[in-house]
Amino acid sequence: MTDEIDPILTERARRLFAGPIAFLKSAPALQHLPVPSVPEIAFAGRSNVGKSSLLNALTNRNGLARTSVTPGRTQELNYFDVGSPLVFRLVDMPGYGFAKAPKDVVRKWRFLINDYLRGRAVLKRTLVLIDSRHGIKDVDRDVLEMLDIAAVSYRLVLTKADKVKATALADVHAATEAEARKHPAAHPEVIVTSSEKGMGIAELRTAVLEAVES
Repeated sequence: MTDEIDPILTERARRLFAGPIAFLKSAPALQHLPVPSVPEIAFAGRSNVGKSSLLNALTNRNGLARTSVTPGRTQELNYFDVGSPLVFRLVDMPGYGFAKAPKDVVRKWRFLINDYLRGRAVLKRTLVLIDSRHGIKDVDRDVLEMLDIAAVSYRLVLTKADKVKATALADVHAATEAEARKHPAAHPEVIVTSSEKGMGIAELRTAVLEAVES
């Protein structure tokens, strides 16, 4: 069973993401966050999960979020304004689970993410990205449990769906939805995406706007 797609909401989301979107600021610590005046949608995921590429595909702007061959490059909360007048903000969170990063850096990232998730009243939903080639790892489950405890609504999004065969994708999709059902704060439906092929991007835009307005 999948969600009913509202064509009116989908078209509104398309128009919104086709309009003004701009980088606002990077926040290395909570005191640098912007005033919480509009809803926020956060993107989380393991380093090298394709978060920057998905943000660029979502906004149809190649250079909006920095992509890098070096996992773990994003070390701050990066804010993007959507709409003019401003409707909501996208928040690109630091990647987690990159083993080669110094331990003190990893610890700093984790505290920043944890504090942001627990204390941001305008955070409407967190999108947790999972690599279709690997499925959910223990480090992902740690983050899901953190979101459950913080009572932050979240939704799982599979990335790089074009990199696996259809049968393997179906299996990882089913396994990811089964995992989602175990978590009280998780949305039961998983969105399958490919930044390169554009798969699931319209659905993801609609899901973002739906969460903003919920």
